[in-house]
Amino acid sequence: MAGAALSGPGNGATNGATSGATSGAAAAHDDDERPRPRASGDAPRDTPSDLDTGAPSVSVLWIAPGRCEPIDAGSTVPAAERGYAWIDAHYESPRAWVETVERLTGVTVLDEHLSDAENATHPSYFDSTRDYEMIVFRGLAIRPGPGPDPEEPIRIRTRPTVFFLFPRCVVSVRPADSRQVPALRQRLLDAARFKQRLPSRPEELMLRILNGMVDRYLDLRQPVTDQLEYWQRELLDPRRPFRDWMSLLEARRQLRKLENLSEEQLDALQEWRDERLDRHGGHDDPTRDWTDATDDAHTGAGDGEPAMPALTDALEVRVNDLVEHIERVRGHAQRLETSIESAVQLHFSATAHRTNQIMRTLTVLTATFMPLTLITGIFGMNFEVMPGVHSPAGFWWTMAAMGAIALGLVLFFRTRRYLEETGLRGGSKRVRRRRS
Repeated sequence: MAGAALSGPGNGATNGATSGATSGAAAAHDDDERPRPRASGDAPRDTPSDLDTGAPSVSVLWIAPGRCEPIDAGSTVPAAERGYAWIDAHYESPRAWVETVERLTGVTVLDEHLSDAENATHPSYFDSTRDYEMIVFRGLAIRPGPGPDPEEPIRIRTRPTVFFLFPRCVVSVRPADSRQVPALRQRLLDAARFKQRLPSRPEELMLRILNGMVDRYLDLRQPVTDQLEYWQRELLDPRRPFRDWMSLLEARRQLRKLENLSEEQLDALQEWRDERLDRHGGHDDPTRDWTDATDDAHTGAGDGEPAMPALTDALEVRVNDLVEHIERVRGHAQRLETSIESAVQLHFSATAHRTNQIMRTLTVLTATFMPLTLITGIFGMNFEVMPGVHSPAGFWWTMAAMGAIALGLVLFFRTRRYLEETGLRGGSKRVRRRRS
């Protein structure tokens, strides 16, 4: 059986940190990754009719120049044939794909990496051995879209897809209800009929899948932006006070979560790229578009060379494009988080401004009625003889004097702009008057 394998047997020591060291990082992902009843603000999940329930738990495609065809999971491929295998498996079926990988590649996957592939809370991560590489990449578990209730924050739920890269094989371990990978599989099967280009290397196939996963994060930007604009309008509405602070804090927490997810994805991709460049001294071979299993230097069998091939210029461009997309997602999350913090600060500034306006009005009223209160107190004294007390016109003269004093003070305050209309509502009224 070893003669029919696609690469030489034997495992080397891991080059990076062991996967067991990532268990603490996986614990950092909270209970949001676990199944729970859908809230009204969640984006719609995949419905049961969308699920890939009829597909087997392990499927194998052989991709060669000009053709892509399914092969049986228990079959072997001649070592001299050009091309590579794509093994697609579900992590709901524990280790059902391991025997197929060992039969096709002759390589045994470490138990630590198998445990990582079964961990649904594992963060985005990269690790490698001499014979293969493992990349964990978390993708959205929901289809992005506006929720029915704008007051309910959009909760970002993710789940991992695990890739194992061999010189002539790529393994994808994904959720059974994922629709992106089955759609890509069907496109590859129909590529010859529609004269479409097939991915020439396992790395290119993996990057195609990752690009689709990142595009879903890009699609999430618009609904999240719309919801934060709703929160900003609620915060700055002068007609009613804002009280839904818990939902606002939850929305901010989801933005921080999206930012952390993007940083983990960037770290995994950059570590994988740097690992390839370090192994080959930054050089590539553009002639190796399609894997040649008879080349010992390519398989790393018996000559001490690295088993994994170098990245071509085309793959470097794809990796850089994927990294740029992830950075766009992270930058957008950072901008939205900054915007919501600015809106909160503006809300408190507007609240303080309205409080100052109210205190200014109360101060003007107090200053206006203070001399009137003084006059009332003087004429309320119990003296036997007081000017104007027994006069028939004394009351009217007093009222006229008090009215004149009050009017004079109001005009004085108006002249000094103590009564100027400067509130948010007053500013909007002035804008409407100018437009009319």
